[in-house]
Amino acid sequence: MYTATAILIIVFAAFFAAFCLLVAVLVYFELRNANIPPGVANPGKLHAIHCTYVGINVVGQILERLGLCHQMNFTRWCRFFIMARKGPVPPGLRIKDLTFSGVPVRVYEPTAASGEKKRGLVYFHGGGWMFGCIDDYDEVCQYISLESDTTVVSVGYRLAPEHRYPAHLDDCEVVTRHFLSIAATDFGVDPHRVAVGGDSAGGNLAAALCQRLSKTQDGHLPSPCAQVLIYPALQMADFHLPSYQQNHSVPILFRDRMVFFFLQYLNGNTSVSQQILEGKHVPAELKRHYEKWLDPDNLPPQFRKGAISLPVIASHDADVYHIIKQGLDPEFSPLLAEDAVLRLNPPTFVLTCEFDVLRDDGILFQKRLKDVGVDVKWEHLSDGFHGIISFFNQASWLTFESSQRGMDSVVSYVKTL
Repeated sequence: MYTATAILIIVFAAFFAAFCLLVAVLVYFELRNANIPPGVANPGKLHAIHCTYVGINVVGQILERLGLCHQMNFTRWCRFFIMARKGPVPPGLRIKDLTFSGVPVRVYEPTAASGEKKRGLVYFHGGGWMFGCIDDYDEVCQYISLESDTTVVSVGYRLAPEHRYPAHLDDCEVVTRHFLSIAATDFGVDPHRVAVGGDSAGGNLAAALCQRLSKTQDGHLPSPCAQVLIYPALQMADFHLPSYQQNHSVPILFRDRMVFFFLQYLNGNTSVSQQILEGKHVPAELKRHYEKWLDPDNLPPQFRKGAISLPVIASHDADVYHIIKQGLDPEFSPLLAEDAVLRLNPPTFVLTCEFDVLRDDGILFQKRLKDVGVDVKWEHLSDGFHGIISFFNQASWLTFESSQRGMDSVVSYVKTL
């Protein structure tokens, strides 16, 4: 005869076993869609990370269906638990959590004395405009600050789906303007040596901000002296570029997931995802206008291998275009800006990764900048994948050699400013 406690334990154990089995089955089917090319850095580690992320998403979906937890909150908490490492402040660095114009920031100040005012970098984290936070990028910002003797301001801008475009960009602008106005007096930073930068979605925000500031400059504050773009997301007009074809199922960023992130940032209407993937969201006349910038022939030959040139679709879905029209604005898709606007960009650093759907965005952007006379430094990680610097200086199972090389290339460029 079982006691009531024993029955509860048996029921709970059965439920837990069934839950784990369900998660395992769902994760298995999700993993079947992934493709990790042989040339990627540490494929075993990447596979483990992808498996972890898929598991988190699956569990989050189940918990939301059960009414126990919102999937977004669960995913953010898990990512924070994995990525955020709050250790002691390293020697030679002072860290402050502050608020600039109502936006939370973390300021990293090198304490070594120097005979001149320091340089500055305002950094916007990645995460698809939906994830990521200041804590996630603590190691990245500490390293840049210490190794380049630069005061770094990490920005905790608002996220989707709670907030939509242009809230993220507005936050980045007010922080940058605020820092430029107090850099010399409060932080001993030369405001003429302040750059902006970021990775992935943060790279999008940095590029968009430079274009916005170039058009609204009133002479009271200097413009950013440079932009540092780490595998930036720069356009939502064409999801058939060679890098989207070649890396469509390479972790950590799938092709269809990139469309999802763009739409969440824009307005949250993900019902048009499939039409966008099929290229039905842009009118033919606009496609022809963008072709001179997005033509795969503008890429070096080694990046076009195996890619298929698709014919321009003669008709488009007018309803879909109406929904995403704002996403083709240069402040949302900086790669689609006219030459006259790009010519006003500051000197630029671009880092791209071979196994990344966003690779060609960065390559095409740096080419366009060079063509209009902007000074550009381009670095490419031939074994890198999207998001690789997020794993810089993490636990051993999360660390990649390419992360170090990518970070060192960023530091080397910042030291030239």
